Amino acid sequence: MVGAGIFMSRIAGLVRTRIFGHFLGNSMAANAFQAAFKIPNTLQNLLGEGVLSASFIPVYSRLLAEGQTRLAARVAGIVGSLLALVVSIAVLIGVIAAPLLVYAVAPGFHGEERELTIQIVRVTFPGMGLFVLSAWCLGILNSHRLFFISYVAPVLWNLAMIATLLFYGRGEPQIPPVVLPPGGGLLHTILFFVLPGVPKLILQTFQNHLAVKLAWGSVIGALLQLGVQIPFIFLLKTADGKPIGHGIRFGLDTALEPVRHIFQSLGPVVVSRGVVQLSAFVDSIIASWLGPAVSGLAYAQNLYTLPVSLFGMSIAAAELPEMSSALGTNEEIHEKLRTRLVNGKRTIAFYVIPCVCGFIILGHYCVSGLLQTGELGPQGSLYVWYILMGSTVGLLAATWGRLYSSAFYALRDTRTPLRFAIIRVTLTAVLGLLFAFPLRPLINDLLRALHFDIPKMPDIEMGLGAVGLTFSAGIAGWIEFLLLRGALQRRIGSTALPNHYPAKIWLAALCASAAGWGA
Repeated sequence: MVGAGIFMSRIAGLVRTRIFGHFLGNSMAANAFQAAFKIPNTLQNLLGEGVLSASFIPVYSRLLAEGQTRLAARVAGIVGSLLALVVSIAVLIGVIAAPLLVYAVAPGFHGEERELTIQIVRVTFPGMGLFVLSAWCLGILNSHRLFFISYVAPVLWNLAMIATLLFYGRGEPQIPPVVLPPGGGLLHTILFFVLPGVPKLILQTFQNHLAVKLAWGSVIGALLQLGVQIPFIFLLKTADGKPIGHGIRFGLDTALEPVRHIFQSLGPVVVSRGVVQLSAFVDSIIASWLGPAVSGLAYAQNLYTLPVSLFGMSIAAAELPEMSSALGTNEEIHEKLRTRLVNGKRTIAFYVIPCVCGFIILGHYCVSGLLQTGELGPQGSLYVWYILMGSTVGLLAATWGRLYSSAFYALRDTRTPLRFAIIRVTLTAVLGLLFAFPLRPLINDLLRALHFDIPKMPDIEMGLGAVGLTFSAGIAGWIEFLLLRGALQRRIGSTALPNHYPAKIWLAALCASAAGWGA
């Protein structure tokens, strides 16, 4: 059910991305919107689904498993109240401090591009606050094994943005080609330099206005995403038929022991998410100096995160309440964790390995078929494919890593994933800088040596540094996964898959992708 909900929301996201690319392509407005969206998105990641999954769901699920339904409802109300308070303060600070935040995240932006980014940040920040409250709903619904509604709710957010793009994008100016009058002289010389810039200015103005309208559409969509989940919380019932929603009482009482447990584990998780967000900021800062890299990374991320969400996040999210509800002796709990981890790894490998092969061998066709339209032309889709190939390096590690992190959270251990996240982020930053700048010419030379076409785009020699960014992040992801696996196996025992199982999937996936490429 998690996978079904995520699949529908991701498909809606791909449609949104395609329409976004049609109207905005790799333009200045696209760069500004993507950079601006990263800033309030930090609030969502720091206080949203990942944090609540690690701190709230294990405690809440354990209370439900022990039959303490009334206490669980009270805890949920207190956590929701505290989240709403913190989010309100964070949104206010974000709107006021938008210029400083934009300077910190995109120092390479200047002039009109910078001003547009600031405007979009101020509009979208309240929407990200609503996403955090949506994550609170998700935590409650997931703990009651009501998975589908929480993960399909983002469809409404995507639909709101799609509707905004289509409604306001329909007035896109149809600009005829510039034809200079015959003749010579001073007037002809002036027109030669001035006229070609007029259509570009008209189109840029239209795209800037559309980006701001789209920011407002995202806020409306976030409100819809929250609103559709709230009724289901108040319809929830316990095993004996009592409605749990009516037991939720909002307040700021932090004296309850389960609430203290939640906030004791919340600190390391918030720091862990903050470290991960720092990595995203570093990528944004580097990308802002790499020509079209900001929008190119965003387009590739829409495809790269599809298998991560569909097969990594869905399995990890579904397993967390089950692993958190395990009761019995330590050995019995560890046995259950080992069984669920091995089964989860098999399922993830079965789906993700073919995605890796498909993105590398058939990725150009995927990008062209899904995203190439309007302003995002053939050269732009070729550029996105190269970035996507770099992203595949860490795809399997990222999905397996989510599952292992969930196992640590189920054991009420949030500090171990934090330590390894710090290592990964540090490696990502160091390797990202190396591959994006001093080693970037090697990437360009390698593509030429392999007879890959270099996209004909402005600043493409700089832009190909984005391939190094995603490649280096994949290397760091594998190191983090190996550390997570080693630490968990020392605690609960071996969770290794038989060697022949991944090998068979790699062989089958390579053969299938090669057949598709041949066709």
